[in-house]
Amino acid sequence: MGTQTLSRRRLLAISASATLLPVTLRAETVRNNISSFATVEWRDHFSELGKAAIVADTVSRALHFWSGDGTTYRIFPTSVPRSDDLTRRGYTEITRKKIGPSWTPTPSQLERYPDWKPIPPGPANPLGTHAMYLTWPAYLIHGTQDTRKIGRRSSDGCIGLYNSNIAELFELTPIGAQVRLI
Repeated sequence: MGTQTLSRRRLLAISASATLLPVTLRAETVRNNISSFATVEWRDHFSELGKAAIVADTVSRALHFWSGDGTTYRIFPTSVPRSDDLTRRGYTEITRKKIGPSWTPTPSQLERYPDWKPIPPGPANPLGTHAMYLTWPAYLIHGTQDTRKIGRRSSDGCIGLYNSNIAELFELTPIGAQVRLI
């Protein structure tokens, strides 16, 4: 077997491929952690826009927002419930909004994790910086401090957004806006 010499060109090729490997692996991780950004039509879900309309799609992991006058449309990546049994689907509406929400474990969470305690607003709070409450008890649209959750099945039932996105949605969405989870 002959001895191979390491040319400068070969050394540069090896260095370049070693440098690109982490980027390629990271790109694959991001691809698996991102929502499907396909525009949808509000008329497929509501007879009228009303005050505003939100569709949270648990399959594509995207939240769609339309203003009441139809001039504003936004789409945001989300986290969604971990399993179908935690997923509530149907029509509801925004009943309350809170900046700096506090978090309290639900009864089912306390059954599984009896040592969990309420968490006040701040960086440790799983609801992030803003929360919008639905007519369904314990179901919210909220921010998250853990950005790794966005684009994944990771919640106990809520729809989570990046804190910057929930802040934008919070400002756009009036109390009484209609919501559909599909």
